[in-house]
Amino acid sequence: MGSQQGGRVRLRAPTPDDGAALLALNRESVALHHPWTTPPTTPEQYAAYLERCARTDTAGLLVCRAADGVVMGAITFSQIFYGPLQSAYLGYYIGQPYAGQGYMREALAHALDHAFGPLRLHRVEANIQPGNTASLALVQRLGFTREGYSRRYLFIAGAWRDHERYAMLAEDWEGLRAIWYARPGFGVEDSPADPPDGRGADG
Repeated sequence: MGSQQGGRVRLRAPTPDDGAALLALNRESVALHHPWTTPPTTPEQYAAYLERCARTDTAGLLVCRAADGVVMGAITFSQIFYGPLQSAYLGYYIGQPYAGQGYMREALAHALDHAFGPLRLHRVEANIQPGNTASLALVQRLGFTREGYSRRYLFIAGAWRDHERYAMLAEDWEGLRAIWYARPGFGVEDSPADPPDGRGADG
């Protein structure tokens, strides 16, 4: 895919050359991510991540700072189905140095453009642990709709964990995106009163 660009954030596909930077960032951010998500922290895990991104049912995006190209996190659309479903699961995480600055909020807006544009999806679902208040605030602020609660839904960090289920439909985003991109504060750093960026969603 080509890059998705705008404001302070650029999204692009990961490459083998990104491994060292992303792994260093993820190792630095283990405390932030645990127990919400488990991004790759070893070369073997990064190679497996690239293999998944190369499949037709997965779209991986690196979240990069537009000013200098620094990798700040990642977004993944997984289990992409077409036919009558046209749906995918959304996962994301931001690195510790870039959390709480509005980067992931902007990145997810660009990612939704990609999902409902080039990927031709109709529905994007995000599953978030109830204790991950930052990530819940992020999807709620973007306009995702809470659809339910899944008990012991995913096995993460050694335990089965409950998740809240949120979704965005193409028609939802069609009405919301113009509002978001027109906001005076969109694409600039959060004020202290704003909720922080999400620490990770599992998909």
